[in-house]
Amino acid sequence: MTEIDLEKENAAITKAYKELLRVSYQSLSDDDKKLIRKAFEVAVEAHKDQRRKSGEAYIFHPIAVAKIVAQEIGLDATSIAAALLHDVVEDNEDYTVETIEELFNPTIAKIVDGLTKISNLQQDKDVSLQAENFRKMLLTLNDDVRVIIIKIADRLHNMLTMDSMRPDKQEKIASETLYIYAPLAHRIGLYNIKTQLEDLGLKYTEPEIYNSILGQLEDSKEEQDLYIETFNNIIKTSLDEENLNYVIKGRPKSIFSIKRKMDKQGVSFDEVYDKFAVRIIYKSQPKDEKFLAWKIYSIVTDHFIPNPIRLRDWISSPKSTGYEALHITVMGPKGRWVEVQIRSERMNEIAEKGYAAHYKYKNADDKEDNLDLWINRLQEALENSSTNAVDFVEQFKLNLYSKEIFVFTPQGDLKSLPKGATPLDFAFSIHTQIGMKTRGVKVNGKLVPLSTELKSGDQVEVITSDNAKPTSNWLNYVSTSRAKSKIKSLLKEEKKQIAEEGKEILRRKLKQLKITLNEKSVNEMVNHFKLKTSLDLFYRVGISTIDSTMLKEYAASRSNALVSFLKNKITRKNTVANPDLDKDEVTDKYDLLVFGKEEEKLDYKIANCCSPIPGDSVFGFITINDGVKVHKKSCPNAVSLQSNYAYRIISAKWIDSSQQEFTAQIKISGIDTVGLLNEITKVISSNMHVNMNGISFQSEDGFVSGKINVIVKNKNMLKKLIDNLKKINGIHKVNRV
Repeated sequence: MTEIDLEKENAAITKAYKELLRVSYQSLSDDDKKLIRKAFEVAVEAHKDQRRKSGEAYIFHPIAVAKIVAQEIGLDATSIAAALLHDVVEDNEDYTVETIEELFNPTIAKIVDGLTKISNLQQDKDVSLQAENFRKMLLTLNDDVRVIIIKIADRLHNMLTMDSMRPDKQEKIASETLYIYAPLAHRIGLYNIKTQLEDLGLKYTEPEIYNSILGQLEDSKEEQDLYIETFNNIIKTSLDEENLNYVIKGRPKSIFSIKRKMDKQGVSFDEVYDKFAVRIIYKSQPKDEKFLAWKIYSIVTDHFIPNPIRLRDWISSPKSTGYEALHITVMGPKGRWVEVQIRSERMNEIAEKGYAAHYKYKNADDKEDNLDLWINRLQEALENSSTNAVDFVEQFKLNLYSKEIFVFTPQGDLKSLPKGATPLDFAFSIHTQIGMKTRGVKVNGKLVPLSTELKSGDQVEVITSDNAKPTSNWLNYVSTSRAKSKIKSLLKEEKKQIAEEGKEILRRKLKQLKITLNEKSVNEMVNHFKLKTSLDLFYRVGISTIDSTMLKEYAASRSNALVSFLKNKITRKNTVANPDLDKDEVTDKYDLLVFGKEEEKLDYKIANCCSPIPGDSVFGFITINDGVKVHKKSCPNAVSLQSNYAYRIISAKWIDSSQQEFTAQIKISGIDTVGLLNEITKVISSNMHVNMNGISFQSEDGFVSGKINVIVKNKNMLKKLIDNLKKINGIHKVNRV
């Protein structure tokens, strides 16, 4: 770089630093500014020789992360300093955690240490180890929640600056972001950041869909702005008459949530009607907040008819993330549904800043905070060594995103549970001892099955008994990870006790058969009874599924046991190395797809979960026993596979498919008219030269809906067919399932 370029870069670095101090959410004292200045100088020195892939000086990255921490999340000077220093120990051998502690203080050193540990977690090719890494990362929450919050800010900036990376790397990082970081941001209450992470994740995992929705949003922006202005003008006069101090904002729905709605409801972009929400933010004293929220609700519903089933009162019962607001959906001008969110300024800050704003408004005598409560529960789940790491991460993700219901205890206390929770989940959420001793449950005074799905407003009473104990069926009756891990742990404990007794029974029975119970005989029996571990063997003896007769048979065949053991081992090895393939299937599909940079032709199978057809964006996934499976990029399992098993993903491309045919399913709905079915079948068979191999239709009160399985050669043919079906008089909606 020339001297002039260096001068320009240094000026830009200084400008970025000053901007960081200017935008801080917290008011910074002189000591705070000195601390941040010192952290900035150390970071500049540590990263002076480093550049990012884009070519810019590396120091811009920690400054940007610190800015997100200061402005968007609103953390304190300690966190801003830690964000500036987050890569120093990892990237420069001259700095250690001890050095940071000497230069600053133990808190900053602890946060930087936590962030360094997360960065050093290997992205291992073994998925169970990668899931274990996520578990270890989450453990840092208990050390200091700011570690995870700064890590989320770090991930956001990386996602914002990923353009210069290789596409496969972009997809891997984006999938991991959707899989773990967006749900974490959601749970900590960082809704703005969660939305950005989701949209950026979609941008790199499904760029065509992202750009299509983005383009359509930009095209319709002017019309939407005009609509929001019309809506606002109608209620403004009434709000002003009440002397309320407020602002009204229009908020577009995120690209990710529009896409999710399109997928879930099988609708096009134009059919997603609530593409924006109106937010009314009012000034209020804490004691008047609730009263004013309902006053504004009353004014809005004087002008617009509310949807009675879409009222969400999170002021009386805040979400477990701390979120408070009143949400109503009303019928706005031109017959369009509009979501109206009513929040005080305090509620709005908590919604946007999450943890930081919550603590700004928290009183010293408040009850235990929801985030603290959640971290304690999480710690308990993390330390439960009986939980499989992959299962844990899957369950954890589900619990992060799950919607909430509110139920009452017999005493009238309110409990928050994830949507889909059962009375057994409720019992374990109160206390493990209550959960494990559950004999029955009453919901609203009536005895109900343990598997009953609870609804908001239910009053739940647990009937316990000292003789009650969990059974394996209980795992089917619960949906929360807390209850599942507790039940698994209790069942495992019981299994160990039975196995201990079984071991003694086995010792006695083998003695009668003149066989000694030792490692050799145990291995022989595990192999003979086709089991996996010695624990399985002892457990089965304990519950008598392996009895004296079976043991006598083992004794009789004992002389051949070793030969049998080796034979089985060789057979198993061959099975894994050469899994049985359907030769006809492989031959038929051999020239349809090519894989990897070299565009190799490989044996593959089409994944049943998403049934891709030629023209769909796809990728290959190398399975352990089933060769290459081909998935659509929009497959429900794609994000999980790309995040957890990136090393087993290979790019795939369709080539000539003119000789091959594929099955796709079309869903049709509309107004029932005479001859409609005949018209549909005529369009499919005559006009399009497409065959059907399955059809089912239902007609009820003038409305008709049905599904048709059609055989097509590629996506273009399917699209043409769908377009032609839409032209039929009476057909309302046609989409691919």
